[in-house]
Amino acid sequence: MAELLVIAGLSGAGRSHFASNLEDLGWFVIDRLPAEIMSRVSELASVTDSSWNRVAFIAKADASEGETLSAVSELREKKETVTLVFLDCSTETLVRRYKDSRRPHPLSNISTIEEAIEAERIMMASTRAEADLILDTSDLSVHNLRETVTRLYGREGDRGMQISVSSFGFKYGVPRDVDIQLDCRFLPNPYWVEELREKDGLNNDVQDYVLKQKNSTPFLKDISSLLRYLIPAYENEGKSYLSVAFGCTGGKHRSVAIAEELARILKNEDVHISTFHRDISR
Repeated sequence: MAELLVIAGLSGAGRSHFASNLEDLGWFVIDRLPAEIMSRVSELASVTDSSWNRVAFIAKADASEGETLSAVSELREKKETVTLVFLDCSTETLVRRYKDSRRPHPLSNISTIEEAIEAERIMMASTRAEADLILDTSDLSVHNLRETVTRLYGREGDRGMQISVSSFGFKYGVPRDVDIQLDCRFLPNPYWVEELREKDGLNNDVQDYVLKQKNSTPFLKDISSLLRYLIPAYENEGKSYLSVAFGCTGGKHRSVAIAEELARILKNEDVHISTFHRDISR
């Protein structure tokens, strides 16, 4: 049977961050799902061979509390393991958040932010009263909220930071969406070895050539040591995804071989990692 969460609460209290943190822990999160469909989705999650063993529904901001409570009641009647979480927050903090973000409150037809917040608070009173857990986010930073969600809904073995290791060719332009970019052009180029020219960095012969160069081992050793230091530091700051890109001239030989070897090293340390070679087929 699937474990279900229904997340409701005041606008600006942190539902989107709460949802992102659950996703990082491996939960299947559905945002803005109409309340009347929650029961149907839960039936799919409850199928024996379903991979949706932990599902969170983020209640729509404009859903009436009657809709949300009705959906929770229906789930409980079906003997589902469901928890209703209500995110609360002080009016003072919500006003500051809205002013900082410069985003309108959903009840923006009401004259002031304070009045809109208080009106929503009254509207959500019954949902708050029925909640299994009330979490006040007034004094929680984004990082504190992440720690709280992990403590409440994380499990041993939940996936940690996701690492993407990629390769690219400088001649085709540098990627603009990576966190760490490294240059492999200091290594001898297999392109100038006739029997390796038409092969790529996924080929064993090319990998042997690149990795046997005297600078390859210390380079990989230093990069892997740097990442061992950075990964937990980034995680502590709430980052859940890190991308590392290696470049060479054409993105076919050196960068591919180095990226693959780093991925192999990190995988041996139980890091969740994926590889992508942007220009390998050019």
